[in-house]
Amino acid sequence: MNDPKDALPAAQPGPLVMPDDEVLYELADLFRVFGDSTRIKILYALHDNELCVQDIANAVQLSQSAVSHQLRVLKDSKLVRFRREGKTVYYALDDDHVRSILSMGMDHIEE
Repeated sequence: MNDPKDALPAAQPGPLVMPDDEVLYELADLFRVFGDSTRIKILYALHDNELCVQDIANAVQLSQSAVSHQLRVLKDSKLVRFRREGKTVYYALDDDHVRSILSMGMDHIEE
């Protein structure tokens, strides 16, 4: 028998306002970026730390070249930011939204 607390909430009255197709495509692209386990590992490595490419490569056990390629995708999607200090480039999560997305995703799969 179904538990009443598992029941779906009642539908809300009123019309659904669908975002523009362009916005939906951008959202789909954002989730596509999260669809790669290597990129997820890199994001987790940066969760609380600012790291250079070598440190990220060591943390996720990949080559610097592979990490650099994935960082380019993450930068283009505005999920990571970088700063230069001399010849070294340090990467960090772009903002708290990225941490929240990772946390909510983890909460969802752990239910």
